[in-house]
Amino acid sequence: MAGPAPKHRSGPPRAHAGAQHFAIVAARFNESISERLVAGAREALEEGKIAADRIEVHWVPGSFELPLAASHLVATGRYAGVICVGVVIRGETPHFDYVAREAATGIREIAVSTGVPVTFGVITALTEEQAWARAGGAVGNRGREAAEAALEMASFVDRVWNGRTDGAAAQG
Repeated sequence: MAGPAPKHRSGPPRAHAGAQHFAIVAARFNESISERLVAGAREALEEGKIAADRIEVHWVPGSFELPLAASHLVATGRYAGVICVGVVIRGETPHFDYVAREAATGIREIAVSTGVPVTFGVITALTEEQAWARAGGAVGNRGREAAEAALEMASFVDRVWNGRTDGAAAQG
């Protein structure tokens, strides 16, 4: 196993117990596709009974900046979850690999280190057509899926830290 062992927290996650605010952080690069991801995330949150006034959308330049933005949002303690959405399309250089890897790693590290659900709704595609298919097209909407994961994980975290076992059994 490479690298240091993860640090275990001794207390609850930074989100306030019962916090019902969610943030969506969206990458402006490939903005028209990201807008579809944001719409999918909003729909899923509202279907999950999160009021529209409890959903904030924050735009950043690109997917590489998503982890930093999510980190600052989580640090406020106001959010039960943060949904990160963006689009990285492979080009002719290795830039795609660095951006996609660092976005994924950064988002994971924030979730693990803080205990607040921070989800990965970043499309990594070979072509623009593939990206559109994953932003509400034939393959679904990664923004919606990331929001659904954030809702489920926020509920899980709330149950664990409040000692409830209702609904904690594994599903599937």
